[in-house]
Amino acid sequence: MTAEAPSSSITVSEKAAREVRRVFEQKQLGAEAGLRLGVKGGGCSGFSYVMNVEPRPARGDEIFESAGLRVFVDPKSFLYLEGTEVDFNDDLTSRGFVFKNPSSTGSCGCGASFSA
Repeated sequence: MTAEAPSSSITVSEKAAREVRRVFEQKQLGAEAGLRLGVKGGGCSGFSYVMNVEPRPARGDEIFESAGLRVFVDPKSFLYLEGTEVDFNDDLTSRGFVFKNPSSTGSCGCGASFSA
């Protein structure tokens, strides 16, 4: 059984949600599909963000609803991601997902790793 958490704990901007839905369509994922967010040790600042699309949540996942998307987070990663907003940048100098993490005490220039 999965835990349903408050929808405000991890959020996805509308712009990021559009990009994720585009991937869902390409992979022909069903209604149970969601965006998997996590962290792993490594990267130039200590932790790296992990992001995938998955057909269904794993046992024990925290499940959030944001911008019409389901978001899956394992309990250990949730400790580092609580309050995070996932956005999407699409300008002349960069294109990709951006993590706005209030738990981060520092990050590197690539934006894919952080320290807590």
